[in-house]
Amino acid sequence: MRCEIRFTWDAEEAVWIATSKDVPGLVLESGSFDALVERVKQAVPELLKLNNSAVEDCRLSFSTERVDRVLAYG
Repeated sequence: MRCEIRFTWDAEEAVWIATSKDVPGLVLESGSFDALVERVKQAVPELLKLNNSAVEDCRLSFSTERVDRVLAYG
């Protein structure tokens, strides 16, 4: 099974937020992208088990979105 994990940057809070349609209940955040990847890798098997998923092996696919605003002076 392939689980798609979406990372979105929250500029106001300065954190990455991880969510997934494939893993019900997955909502994690961290100021460090790499730390969040590790937290997701630990949380996904636990959440799949709590959701009574019959999945024995899950490949994680990460996608990111970061939108920043810049001011143009002229």
